[in-house]
Amino acid sequence: MADEREKLNNTFQDPTRLNDTSATQGDDLFDTRLMEAISDNEVRQNDAPKKDPVLKGRRKSTHDPVPINVKQEDITPPTPPSKVRKREQRSGCLGGLMYFLFILCLSIALAFFAWMAASDVMALNKRSFTATVDLPTSAFTSETVIVKKDDGTEEEKIITHADLKYVSNTLKQAGLVHYSWLFEFFCKISNADVKFDPGEYELKSSYDYRALVQNMREGAGAMVTVDVTIPEGFTMQDIFRRLEENKVATYDAFLKAAAEYNFKYDFVESSSYAGAARLEGYLFPDTYQFYVSMEASSAINKLLNNFYLKYNNDMISQTEKMGLTVKDIVTVASIIEKEAKLEEDRAYVASVIYNRLVNGMSLGMDSTILYLYQDHKGEPTAEMLADNSPYNTHLNVGLPPTPICNPGLASITAALNPAESNYYYFYADPDSDKLNFFTSYEEFSNYAATHPHNAA
Repeated sequence: MADEREKLNNTFQDPTRLNDTSATQGDDLFDTRLMEAISDNEVRQNDAPKKDPVLKGRRKSTHDPVPINVKQEDITPPTPPSKVRKREQRSGCLGGLMYFLFILCLSIALAFFAWMAASDVMALNKRSFTATVDLPTSAFTSETVIVKKDDGTEEEKIITHADLKYVSNTLKQAGLVHYSWLFEFFCKISNADVKFDPGEYELKSSYDYRALVQNMREGAGAMVTVDVTIPEGFTMQDIFRRLEENKVATYDAFLKAAAEYNFKYDFVESSSYAGAARLEGYLFPDTYQFYVSMEASSAINKLLNNFYLKYNNDMISQTEKMGLTVKDIVTVASIIEKEAKLEEDRAYVASVIYNRLVNGMSLGMDSTILYLYQDHKGEPTAEMLADNSPYNTHLNVGLPPTPICNPGLASITAALNPAESNYYYFYADPDSDKLNFFTSYEEFSNYAATHPHNAA
């Protein structure tokens, strides 16, 4: 095939040979050789080996020969290297710009969140208002731990832990914090769970996290207070119900604390009577200021501490001179409180009680029997009088096992300073609160027969 192409080229290049041959012969010879070349090329293409199917999808190199049956204008010329570099540069610049914008947006979002969190922690940009928040005792748990005192001795101490999730959610609901989880985290790292106290608090929106913690404890100015008056002659149950009515704590919480809490007073620790009744007589009647929803034990301690202060050293000395105990005096005073309505009668009621005790007589006081029937109104029934309980001083000689109420200072003073008399009986005038005193049972019986009423 190469020889034929060479001869054909020589024919076109040699003008002398073209002159020796006629135009017709030249044309015929050219056509014949061209057809033979084309035919030979087709045969060679058909005889060529098939391409490997694995390479079927391979991109053709720009250096591959152009097939005969493909037109030149259908072939896409290769992209110049300079243009490729420019395209890659543009792509790289766009990617860098997108990354920069992402970092910028992320930084702005983080900065905004940090500012919002800091504003919540420091109470910035908040409208001014006051919210009432209640932390009930049910949101607290207590544990007893052993601590060492300065003198090296050990003592038990009760530590109370607040439910931080409850506190945080309560503050969020009140609008005082925006992020409850953040306040909870703050409390955890600052050990605030042992700093909170049960109670009702009036908190300002201007309080930051630290101020909120400081103001939700007993003694803080934010605690809601209530004034409660405890009258003379109230029993322990009467007192606990009144305190519950004023939202100081629940009745059950008071009973539990009265029975179980370790109050550090000699007159309580020396009591031979177990349970809540050990406090009867020592819950001093007075007007108190309590915190709403405070610890029941703290409220009780207020009353006990007041008794401790009122029962001064002179009273203790007088008790010892009489050969009696504080419990004896308070028990006598509690009977006086229930029996005598007028101030001038108290010392004479005290003399009747002591005269009977000294002579081995039963006290015969209806008030001691009624202590076990506090919801009963009027005189004791026959069934009550027949009940041989330790509080039935008609059947039993001596004082009842505990005081029967919480006496005031006047009755305690009368118990410590009884009138000198030979009275053994007294009878209440049916038309007034005045008591009539008698030295003999005969005088007492005659007066009672003509003046039907309660008698002792």
